[in-house]
Amino acid sequence: MKNRWGLFVAVSSLLIAVVLNGCSGNAKPRTGDTVKVEYTLTVDGVVFDTSEGEEPLEFEIGAEQMIPGFEKAVKGMKVGETKQVTLKPEDAYGERNENLTAVIDRSELPAEIVPEVGLHLQAQSDDGSIRVVTITAVTDTTIAIDGNHPLAGKTLTFEIKLVEIVRGK
Repeated sequence: MKNRWGLFVAVSSLLIAVVLNGCSGNAKPRTGDTVKVEYTLTVDGVVFDTSEGEEPLEFEIGAEQMIPGFEKAVKGMKVGETKQVTLKPEDAYGERNENLTAVIDRSELPAEIVPEVGLHLQAQSDDGSIRVVTITAVTDTTIAIDGNHPLAGKTLTFEIKLVEIVRGK
């Protein structure tokens, strides 16, 4: 009887730990959980970003820290599962918006800024909000800027592995 009681306590403790830690093989992330994922992002067949060789990416489900399609893909996964998901622009960074591009006179920049293609600047819009823009072209008299995300309008392919779920409160 003593051995059975010891086994019961050990199994019960293990089950409680699994429930509290969300480590069940069937558990899927839910709003408020923090997840850790490994990923590789390819755009047009070329690796654009990866977590390989680094710590897994950590984020909270439902906190709008990730693009919608990525979060939706992770919500349907189990720990240890790997999946590939292709996201159209509307589920990622949206379509390009040509209204977010402009050509400005070079004299509009402060004298201490040396404009170069790829340089990121903060620009204030007419409504007072601040937006990050990227310089896309420079001439002797003008600078072309773009306020779109670099991946706007692109179809993204992610290889995702769910590494861990930490249950929210």
